[in-house]
Amino acid sequence: MALLIELAGHTFALEHDGPGSPQAADGGLVLPPGRVALLHGLGDALFYRHGHNSWSPCGWRRLSEPPLRIANPQRRLTADDTVWDDPARHHSSAVAALDTGDGNILLLGALGLGSARLAADRDTLSGWYEHGAHPWFAAFGPEDEVFAAYARHLADRLGSRSRRAGNVWCSWYAYYEAITEQQLVKDIDDLRGLPFDVVQVDDGWQRLVGDWQPNQKFPSGMQALADRITDAGMTPGLWLAPFIALPDSQLVRERPEVLLRDAAGEPVIAGNNWGTGYHALDLSRPATRDYLAELTHRVVHEWGFKYLKLDFINAGAAPGVRADDAEREQSYRDGLALIREVAGDDVYLLGSGAILLPSLGILDGLRSGPDVAPMWQNYASDDPSDAMARNAVVNTLHRLWQQPLTEVDPDVIYFRSRLNLLTDQQLAWLRDLADICRFRAVSDPPSWLSATELDDMTTYLAAQPEIGRVGRYEYTVGGRTADFTAAITPAAQAYPIS
Repeated sequence: MALLIELAGHTFALEHDGPGSPQAADGGLVLPPGRVALLHGLGDALFYRHGHNSWSPCGWRRLSEPPLRIANPQRRLTADDTVWDDPARHHSSAVAALDTGDGNILLLGALGLGSARLAADRDTLSGWYEHGAHPWFAAFGPEDEVFAAYARHLADRLGSRSRRAGNVWCSWYAYYEAITEQQLVKDIDDLRGLPFDVVQVDDGWQRLVGDWQPNQKFPSGMQALADRITDAGMTPGLWLAPFIALPDSQLVRERPEVLLRDAAGEPVIAGNNWGTGYHALDLSRPATRDYLAELTHRVVHEWGFKYLKLDFINAGAAPGVRADDAEREQSYRDGLALIREVAGDDVYLLGSGAILLPSLGILDGLRSGPDVAPMWQNYASDDPSDAMARNAVVNTLHRLWQQPLTEVDPDVIYFRSRLNLLTDQQLAWLRDLADICRFRAVSDPPSWLSATELDDMTTYLAAQPEIGRVGRYEYTVGGRTADFTAAITPAAQAYPIS
């Protein structure tokens, strides 16, 4: 059906194949379920691409430019949605927008699950669901007002969370997988009395991804480590990747029924890390749900961890054959809901690799970009999902509109000079962005910091500056201007040379 619609005094042609007609709603129109297309008439506008998961590239790009995407197919399998990737057309997940050039945008956003996809060219902005049919939200007006209206509709339909993590210390960017109980015991003692709320143990404690028991580097066990963190006055946190397993894991060998399979009956490879492809679990199967419930109960109620970083969770929505033809985003959401139910409402759940819409109302925080690294840009990589500070800043800035729905996690900030190639300006961007997000995480062991660096970190973590938004990339932090424009532009991409 084709008709004309009016959004904030502007007329657009709408074509849709669903029942019903557009309905006036808070800040815009709710469009009928199904496939929709807006004839926008904006020509070579800037297109807002929203990434499929935490690591997927997100930002504005002109329609005449090449689409923003991950070119490497192996990395794309890990960090985006390969099903709808298009090297020739601008595409987006869940929501997209066009910038009119006068301070206004035209937004089209999904209001339901079903792996919503969008695409745009110089004439049309279109949206469809991979599975099923659900309504859409369309709005026109100032960028901040339009995204705020969309966020309110998402909160009404899918939920939101307001729990705050506080200041987090994480082991990853100091030790990576080389963590040991001995080293962490020393760090926990050094962190005692500093303004941290959470100590989060990252990857490297487990026997293997999929086998979630402590390895030989943690002889006292995980409950003892959690007790030590609690005794130091902080909340124990733990890294898990509950929706995946490595091929050599005991879980894959002994419980193959929990694996997601393709149409040929082969286990699905959902991504690549740790030097190999990893398998996705089938969250639609009772056996998998039993496994997740047992894992969550052990980690939370037996070991005592009250902050969980759930990583690589986009694998829960990997394409595959599920029980009763279950929709993949709904299966992902059901898996998260089970973890939430077993863990309890007082446990903070952070999603990394998280998919926005099916995470809402369940996860307290979402990672907003790829891993930070102690360098601004990797001279050997132009992958927008690669681990580097600039990629993390760019993605986070373009996801700040999600703050009414969940905590936006920009990843860690640095205070150390040791093993750090970031300039003072780049460090300032990371710290200002963490303040804007109100999610501040650090991975520097206190023993790595000079007296001045330790004082700078303590002062920063204790402060609560007032935040204001001036423009797309400009904010005020404690009364001073924090302008990220140069962080977005190519001139700021140069690899810092010491």
